[in-house]
Amino acid sequence: MRKPLVAALFALVIAGAGAAPAVAAPAPESASAHGSASAVTADTRAPALKAVSLAGTVALSNCSGSVVRFPNSADTDPALVLSNGHCLETGFPEPGEVIVGQSSSRTFGLLNSAGTKVATLRASKVAYSTMTDTDITIYQLTSTYATIRNSYGISALTVQNTHPTAGTAITVASGYWKKLYNCNVDGFVYRLKEGDWTWKDSVRYTSACNTIGGTSGSPVVDQATGKVVAVNNTGNEDGERCTVNNPCEVDASGNVTVRRGINYAEETYQIPACFTTGNKLNLAASGCVLPKP
Repeated sequence: MRKPLVAALFALVIAGAGAAPAVAAPAPESASAHGSASAVTADTRAPALKAVSLAGTVALSNCSGSVVRFPNSADTDPALVLSNGHCLETGFPEPGEVIVGQSSSRTFGLLNSAGTKVATLRASKVAYSTMTDTDITIYQLTSTYATIRNSYGISALTVQNTHPTAGTAITVASGYWKKLYNCNVDGFVYRLKEGDWTWKDSVRYTSACNTIGGTSGSPVVDQATGKVVAVNNTGNEDGERCTVNNPCEVDASGNVTVRRGINYAEETYQIPACFTTGNKLNLAASGCVLPKP
């Protein structure tokens, strides 16, 4: 997985300036070690941006994320922030571990379309977090969608409730780095294995999305619809096989493929079925297939 920035930068200090680990996020000239870049940057090799900006993305202390809603969410519902399981402030969930309703007062820097921070949002709890089958954390906020929109002019990103399609033009929108990575869905991975964790039906990007540390938790947005189809989480950095920061692909027959330099995301279409009226988590709801505690 894309190691959270605190851990990555600590590793850089230990290794020394001449031996920076690949997981450390290189700070751009206009950014501090905590990603305070003042302008949006874009991958020059990417296709032309269509419907996607940084509006609605958030910067965490060590990762990226986004304010999200589901097709049936109401404006009066408490807003939600989507990031990675491995971005959870209390540490990586263990394989098989599912965290529900954990108290949290974590803060998030809300960005507008230009990548300017317009507000600080605060969590009331971790609604759901796991690194089993997928790699997600969903925070419930103290603000409603209506309050955020009326106060700051920012609308939440909608999570698509259908499976993404190969070939789709996508943008990985990093609130931490205030940067947009543009590429396509290259295909889907039966099982993606990294260290002790295994994820199901992961999204593989084409090579143009060369995401780095700090982009963990970024929404993966369909350029045509503006909807979230996945959450960015990892990439194979050194060509190693199935190790931390070097995930491998495993097919249904158990064959292993290593793709150095290729990055991945976890699908999000299965999440809306697990949240019912009032954005309340209900893992027993019909159609909910997220892992249960």
